Amino acid sequence: MKTETSPRIGTTLSQSKKRARKETLAGYIFVGPMMLGLIVLTIIPSLITFVLSFTEWSFIADFNKMKFVGLQNYSRLLDDTLFLKSFRNNLFLLLVVPVQLIVSLVIAVIIDKYVYLKGMFKVVFFMPYISSIVAVAIVFQLLFHPSFGPINQTLRAMGVDNPPKWLADLHYALPSVMLILVWVGIGFSLVVYLAALQAIPKDLYESADIDGAKTTTKFWKITLPLVSPTTFFLLVTGLIASFKSFDIIKVLTSGGPSYSTSVVTYYLYTTAFENLKTGYASSIALFLFGCVMLITVIQLYGQKKWVNY
Repeated sequence: MKTETSPRIGTTLSQSKKRARKETLAGYIFVGPMMLGLIVLTIIPSLITFVLSFTEWSFIADFNKMKFVGLQNYSRLLDDTLFLKSFRNNLFLLLVVPVQLIVSLVIAVIIDKYVYLKGMFKVVFFMPYISSIVAVAIVFQLLFHPSFGPINQTLRAMGVDNPPKWLADLHYALPSVMLILVWVGIGFSLVVYLAALQAIPKDLYESADIDGAKTTTKFWKITLPLVSPTTFFLLVTGLIASFKSFDIIKVLTSGGPSYSTSVVTYYLYTTAFENLKTGYASSIALFLFGCVMLITVIQLYGQKKWVNY
């Protein structure tokens, strides 16, 4: 009996090994292009940026002109007034995220409970998010035009003699950009919140109604805790995106007036490709990476106290 079945067992094992090898090979084939792109376009450039951050070099110069300067580029950041101003503006832009989340959650709750044709409203609010940011910036340039823009024309018609110059004003330029970013980002947060709200069991609200709970009580005790994982996801991605804001700054204001809307990514761009200081720009990129990592770690630690899974 044993001699008859052992060849069959051996054949079955060999077939299973061949099948496992084929599945492993198929997995590597599917993952290979993504891994190749990750290595070539992300990991290798990141390592090169790390090395260049310790040098003084321009990418249009020969490699033999590269000069190792140690931590000098990083120490220069602390004395660079334009960089510090750009970083401060980035910190102000972080305020966009909580405002965006609060507005989108309120609208999502209203649409989910009191509005018909929810799909149509999803599309309407999502349109700014999927629209070209360049097109959005040009539209708001026209809206905020100091002399002929519809906003200032309306304010003058209402009796305001000297309306703000908005994007051309030192005090109003950054708040105007923040307002545009809130308007653009509400659509994505709204759609995600609507999906989270529809996943909440209706039994919880029915039990609260039986107990006589008010609408505000149901929101604070049921809705808000159960969408906290979604809030955490949107908070993390939103803060990271706020540090990456570049295209709208480039098209709208080019960092002006007087660097009042310049952010770290825009200053990095001007340093690397206009001033041709590749080594110094690399140190700015590493500093930005460190800030994003720090904020993410703080959020990952803090979410244990307020996120309910």
